[in-house]
Amino acid sequence: METILVRYCEIGLKSDPVRRRFEGILKRNMIDMLANDSVEAIVTRANARLYVETEDIQSAIRSLKKVFGIASLSVANICEADMESIKQLVTQVSRDILQIGDSFAIDARRDGRNYSFTSMDLEKEIGAAVLEANSDRGVKVNLSNPDRTIFIEVRSNKAYIFTSYIRCHAGLPLGSQGKVVAYVNDNRGLVSAWLMMKRGCKVSVCGDYDVSLLKKYDPHLKTFNSERGVPDKTLGFVSGNRLEQLGDIDNGGLPVFMPTIGMNDGTINRLITQMRTDRTDAVDIVYHRI
Repeated sequence: METILVRYCEIGLKSDPVRRRFEGILKRNMIDMLANDSVEAIVTRANARLYVETEDIQSAIRSLKKVFGIASLSVANICEADMESIKQLVTQVSRDILQIGDSFAIDARRDGRNYSFTSMDLEKEIGAAVLEANSDRGVKVNLSNPDRTIFIEVRSNKAYIFTSYIRCHAGLPLGSQGKVVAYVNDNRGLVSAWLMMKRGCKVSVCGDYDVSLLKKYDPHLKTFNSERGVPDKTLGFVSGNRLEQLGDIDNGGLPVFMPTIGMNDGTINRLITQMRTDRTDAVDIVYHRI
């Protein structure tokens, strides 16, 4: 099975107990989204990374890109964390991706374990091996603007080799920041609810607007009927109101969040398009089987 290397960003800024709790929430959300999309996969976490093993790599990527809290993905080939194993695997990958006259760079990093090599050692020795393995193609090293970059991450006594980053929505794991009620009556309300979900809030929707876009990101999205009272443990309300509509919400003493209050219609439309297509500033999905 292929392995997808999953990275987060803001979670890493938290204290150790909070980070571990958020990692657990993120892992559960990943498993839930994969199951909802009928993607068979094994999800594990260790050493500030999550790992997804699956035979359906494309479907897994499409599913995981909808999970808030994930900053980026990479499809990786794996070997043992020793210089010779890494050198052999990277030279194989280089033969797959480098063309005649291409420039390349090796970008290596490792965790804090006591390895027999540094990140700089990896870049120097692996770079020399790639040059030698592709001497018939006239490739050259370019550290500032290479045609191709081969990335190496050494973690938990394994080396992960990959050639691209797939950018995701980042944010915080859904459900890590409590519950809110969102009034969704137009595109501004829709985007406002989505932005609060991205910040980790579990959203209940009030309104008769089409919220199928939100259900992509939370398959268990709940609707809220204002006649039944505010749901238990609600921390606040979410609105897409403009500045001139500030007084239009009966908040019952709870805070009201308006994440789109300073956005023009062009920004709203751009975010709606992003929600529909799951597009960020992502690079193309590129991976290599060995």
